[in-house]
Amino acid sequence: MRSPAVQSLAVLGSTGSIGVSTLDVVARHPERFRVHALAAQRDVEGIFAQCMRLGPPVVALADAQAAGRLEAKIRAAGLGCEVQAGARAIERLAAHPAVDTVVAAIVGAAGLRSTLAAARAGKKILLANKESLVMAGELMMDTLRSSGAMLLPVDSEHSAIFQALPRGYAGDPQAAGVRRLLLTASGGPFRLLRADQLGAVTPEQACAHPKWVMGRKISVDSATLMNKGLEV
Repeated sequence: MRSPAVQSLAVLGSTGSIGVSTLDVVARHPERFRVHALAAQRDVEGIFAQCMRLGPPVVALADAQAAGRLEAKIRAAGLGCEVQAGARAIERLAAHPAVDTVVAAIVGAAGLRSTLAAARAGKKILLANKESLVMAGELMMDTLRSSGAMLLPVDSEHSAIFQALPRGYAGDPQAAGVRRLLLTASGGPFRLLRADQLGAVTPEQACAHPKWVMGRKISVDSATLMNKGLEV
């Protein structure tokens, strides 16, 4: 039987940067965390390596063909992980009764349904998928209140602001004595360019972030500062 002090996790987006960092923390603290489920889009090799390392009871890939390849590798390795396929499967993992805490790190609109499923099920949600709040903030917050779920931001800017706000902050900056909030930016690949040079930049340049290796969509959002708009 699992100790009540051990949190059972579903890590959604386990092969992305947030997911990988989460699993590094989990591996260092087996007395505090246990992985029940992993989910990703189609990274068969990445999630297979995580299964070998952590042995979760169940994993899911949104891409059905990739899930088939993963299942073959799991069986050949003699692992006991159940492999599921499709977006609905990831939603079911997010709401599974054996899961206490859901790390919501699936990027973009693809992460909305599973994050909502976790909210409806009353889970503790460690949210890295800010797009869920951008797209459906009112629905998400209403769902959290009605189910008793807990939302904790883990994306860097949101987590920093969350930690800086007064305890018990309820959404009214003036009442809490907060005058303003400032978001900083790392600068990205165009940080040293003049405004008159920006008209000639290319997508390849936008994706060449000087610090982070990210997907093309996120890299372009970062380079154009659209990502800051989403964070606001």
